[in-house]
Amino acid sequence: MWRPWAKSTVKIHDTSSSPFSFPTFKDIQNLCTEDHPSSHIKKSSSIFHRVRVANTFLRSLALSLPELKPGPEPENNASPTPNKTTTPPLQQQPSITIPGTDKRIVVYYTSLRVVRSTFEDCKIVLSILRGFRVLIDERDLSMDSSFLNELNQIFSNGGGCGRKLTLPRVFIGGRYMGGAEETRQLNESGELKKIIEGLPVADSGVCEVCCGYRFILCGQCNGSHKLYIEKAGFKSCTACNENGLISLP
Repeated sequence: MWRPWAKSTVKIHDTSSSPFSFPTFKDIQNLCTEDHPSSHIKKSSSIFHRVRVANTFLRSLALSLPELKPGPEPENNASPTPNKTTTPPLQQQPSITIPGTDKRIVVYYTSLRVVRSTFEDCKIVLSILRGFRVLIDERDLSMDSSFLNELNQIFSNGGGCGRKLTLPRVFIGGRYMGGAEETRQLNESGELKKIIEGLPVADSGVCEVCCGYRFILCGQCNGSHKLYIEKAGFKSCTACNENGLISLP
């Protein structure tokens, strides 16, 4: 009833040489095998060679470019240098005064529109000061260059020769108050009104001679600033400024 025991004809492959008998596991077999010690030696020597080459290149680069070398670190106790200079408050600024102007306001400005921001600042400051209806001595640098020399002399004598002179410049009661920004701040805080109190009130009328411009044409040269003299030719007029104008008190 049972078939007789017979020898199988199926061939069994020898698996002693490899733990995997299927071709699909060849890659896994290669990954699982350990590398030979000689391969580690070759890899490590290759890495060390690259490191030596890189260090040699960096040293040669540092010698050829000395400006890339790091400088000495600053001391901890060194005081940091400020990035931007700030204008000291009015009470800390050096005392700059104009003798003989204790009873009026003196404003150095320009009526030229060459620099729009400067012209606008001068216009705003004069508008603020004229609103108090006090005596204002308006000195236009564009009408007479002697005002510029006068202003430079004032600041050099008052210890402000290092500052950059910009317009306008306001003096109240002979004391320097600042420029356009300081005048705006004083007016907004109400301090300007307190400072101006006590100054004489200005006349409401306009001068019939200069019509408020404080300058008239020179009668000798008729505003040309040149005079013709026989046997000498043309000479500069000494009675007026470079614009042929005479300043009125």
